[in-house]
Amino acid sequence: MIGWRKAEAGQAAPLYIAAVVGVLFVALVLFAFGEADIRRNGAQSAADAAALAVAKESRSLLEPDLKAHLADPKFFESVFSASYLGRTGNVCRKASDFAARNKADGVRCRPLADGRWGYEVRLKSAKGMSTDIVPGTKGRKAEATAVAVIEPRCAFVPAETSALDSDPDADADPPSVPIGRIHCDGGPDWSVDPEDPSLVPDVVDLFTVRLAED
Repeated sequence: MIGWRKAEAGQAAPLYIAAVVGVLFVALVLFAFGEADIRRNGAQSAADAAALAVAKESRSLLEPDLKAHLADPKFFESVFSASYLGRTGNVCRKASDFAARNKADGVRCRPLADGRWGYEVRLKSAKGMSTDIVPGTKGRKAEATAVAVIEPRCAFVPAETSALDSDPDADADPPSVPIGRIHCDGGPDWSVDPEDPSLVPDVVDLFTVRLAED
């Protein structure tokens, strides 16, 4: 009887070891997939933040242009049209700044080429996978892409042509006449007066920035 029990225990030991090894392997695989998911989510968050930062920077470049064209209704009409693409400047530097803050690198940033005012940012996680339990994954970095667009909240309504005409026989300089108004749904209208730049609201009130599909 004792010999039989020893033989049974000897047969069970390899099975126990195999079971433990199997459990550990499954745990490592789950850890690898969990780490990959964390890296992927982190990279996507970094890409989203970078794309939004670039779009907001591009939007901010419009503010001085608006105040410099207060006597030009055609400029305001173009700015609030769907075809306006903004000024790029060196706005993509913001993408690298925000990527670094969110532990990402390998940044590629470009304006959209589909007629929208916006930017696409691609990047990679700064750190790669720490394990190679899934062959070929060690050191691999998560990649992510984000697109942010700038869209008008309002519309420009030009003034009547007659209101912009001055009297050619008048001796004195004609009084300042607003070239039109900025109308926002659910909000007040703002007058665009060449003599009063303070009437033009902040670009944050005029244009929204949001994440969009590719």
